[in-house]
Amino acid sequence: MAIRNLRYVGDAILTKKSKEVKEVNNKIRALLDDMLETMHEKNGAGLAAPQVGILKRVVVIQVGEDSEVHEFINPVILESRGEQINPEGCLSVPGESGYVKRPEYVKVMALDRNGEEFILEGEGYLAITISHELDHLDGILYVDKKEPAPEGEEDGD
Repeated sequence: MAIRNLRYVGDAILTKKSKEVKEVNNKIRALLDDMLETMHEKNGAGLAAPQVGILKRVVVIQVGEDSEVHEFINPVILESRGEQINPEGCLSVPGESGYVKRPEYVKVMALDRNGEEFILEGEGYLAITISHELDHLDGILYVDKKEPAPEGEEDGD
């Protein structure tokens, strides 16, 4: 495992659409391992492959230190509902935050590190993190979706 270099806002790779993974192999599993280690090193809750310079549809998420690690290869949101507006930050946009509207619930289908298909349902913060990371795979940063702070809240910038 290795810590990968992060890409930051302004880097063109963050605005490109990632390619589907054709074969889940040892190279992809090594990428997942490196991404998880990088995410932990940088104290993130999620990391998408474009953030480490790889245009592949690969994401890792762990929303709490003691929570389950989720690895997604070729993830697709099957269903979403509800709405929540919360402040978000991003490892690729250090030192900033902003309010983003996200679904309250998402249902995602993806492949795991063994190439097996699975479905995961997430609510609340997990739904936010899944939506945020999957946006990265389509070249979208949270700053592209930022909204004014809700009434009575301070803007993160």
